[in-house]
Amino acid sequence: MKNKILDSEIEVLTLNDNVVKKLKNNNINYVKDLWSLSRKDLKNLNFSDRDIQGIIIKLQLKGLDLNKKKYWYFYQYFYYILF
Repeated sequence: MKNKILDSEIEVLTLNDNVVKKLKNNNINYVKDLWSLSRKDLKNLNFSDRDIQGIIIKLQLKGLDLNKKKYWYFYQYFYYILF
């Protein structure tokens, strides 16, 4: 099952406007573009540690993480257990 979030524009993550602007200036327009980056890549693009932490949290809320990690199946598993 493909995660539809990956094909969404980065605005869906509701990041800080300055972070979104900086991402777009670096041609990172979709969640899948951001998802494929590492923390080090973001540091090289001059993002602060606070910005990077915010990005990580917003991705995790969608079941994703940097370096192409998915937690979608983990969430589905616990959803079925709890409900």
